[in-house]
Formats: sequence, C-alpha cells, structure tokens
Amino acid sequence: MTTLSTSEPGTQIDSAPIVGTARYLTLHGRLAFVETYGDGHPVLCIHSAGQSGVQWRTVVGELAELGYKAVVVDLPGHGRSEMLDTGPVTDLETYSQWCIEIIDRLALDMPFVVGCSIGGKITLDIASRIPSRLSGVVAMAADAKNDGQNAAGLTRALEDSVSPSRSDRTYYGTIAACGVAVPADRTDIIARMHRREDPLVSNSDLIGWARHDLRSRLTDITCPCRVVVGADDFWMDPESARWTAENIPGGTFTLLDGIGHYPMEEIHNFASLLDGWLRSPDRAPHLPRKA
Repeated sequence: MTTLSTSEPGTQIDSAPIVGTARYLTLHGRLAFVETYGDGHPVLCIHSAGQSGVQWRTVVGELAELGYKAVVVDLPGHGRSEMLDTGPVTDLETYSQWCIEIIDRLALDMPFVVGCSIGGKITLDIASRIPSRLSGVVAMAADAKNDGQNAAGLTRALEDSVSPSRSDRTYYGTIAACGVAVPADRTDIIARMHRREDPLVSNSDLIGWARHDLRSRLTDITCPCRVVVGADDFWMDPESARWTAENIPGGTFTLLDGIGHYPMEEIHNFASLLDGWLRSPDRAPHLPRKA
C-alpha cells in the first residue's frame, strides 16, 4: 500500500494536501489499482471510456473533507490496472461484476456508486444487481440504452487505417464534448488528459456502451438513484436519460445547463454538488445533515 498526497486545485482545502492510499488487488489473476481518500461513508467512483481514475483527481480531496471515503478505481486495462486475460472488454457487465468484487474485497458497507459515461451505465448495472447493498447511485452521462452509437462502426474503427489521427480526434472530440460553461483553459486540460487513452481499449468500451441494454432491468434498481446529463452533451439524448430516470422506482433526473459529457471534470467544486445529491432527504436519509 502506498500513501498518496494530492494538491491539485479542487483537491485541497486551505492548501492542505489530502492524503490517500493506493493499493493493487489481485482479481482474476490480474492486478487492479484502487485509491482511497478519507475515512467516512464510502463512494465508489467509476471513470468514463478509455480513461482512468485520474478523472476524479479534483474531486477526491473535497469528498474526503466533506466526510466521505472516495474509492477510485482504474477499470481493467485502464490506467494502472492490468488488462484481463481475455483482452479489451466489450461487455459492460464484465466491468460491473469486477466493481462488485472490489466492493466485496474492500468490505465497503452500503457504499454510494457514482459513474460517468460507461461508468454511469456500469453504475446503473451495479444498482440493478445489488440494490439492497447500496446507499444510492448517481449515473452521469448515461441512460438505459444509447441508440446514438453503432457497434459495427465502432468495431471497424479498431483498425488504424480508418482513423489515422486518433489522438487528435480524441483531443478535439473531447473539447467538443465539454459544455459552453467550462473555461477554455479547463477544457484544454481535460482534452489533453483524455488523449492519453489506449484507442483499442476506449473503442472496445464504446462498443460495450452501444450494446448495453438495461431497459428490462430498471425496475430492479430499488436503491436511491439520480440520472444526470449535461445539456451540452452531444453523446447523450437528454430525453432518453429522463426516460431512464422515470422508469426507475423513485428515480430522479437532473439536467446540467452549460455542461457536457464529463461533469466531474467540467464543474468547479463538483464534490459539493455531488454531496448535495447524496444528502438530499429523499436520496440518503441515513446520512447526517450538515450544520
């Protein structure tokens, strides 16, 4: 186990670094990388396609200060987690089961689960499997079935010949995916971080995103659930996300004006917004109300 300290803007209070821990767990014979910050109520944070837990770098410190235990994973084949022996994943249920194993291995008691994009879909999938073991979930940039992506086209894009400049496409595509309310310098940072991704892994993730269909399992999500989408998210149809929330028992829908596909990276002080969602009386009544 390694002790970490983060001091990026948004991850510190009064310039005091937030100290966390990092560890590798062995799952299915492969190393899985997990970071934790804080020692309060656990919140499992899941990243988007092709990315890693680094997407939560400006959130984890504030979550810890707010009384949570932020648990950040790198999904298999992402960041510092080794790829499964079966190769890149094209079925999001594989990631869901992997995350549930992380919850079990770390003995997380009634955690919240928060995810974005494929992470949002994985969050919904987890909630449909173990709702009684969760305090609640927040699924961002996600819906039950995304009809805007074509699995066959994404499979073709695994070939280099059809995408001769994928790193640039990732960079400019990420800029386009951010909302108009996000400052240009912040958008540039997000896009430069995103272009680090492995295109084979990210395209496989998106194939899983296109294929994944939770419509028949939404009524199984009996824990508190909020579905969130940015109004400027060109990957998402807000009405599809709204329909998803309306078909989850007690589900809540939130539309974020001026925000795109990556709320936790685009929104300054996102942890405070998330805290409000988690503490709202109809979402998590067991959490103590803040003074």
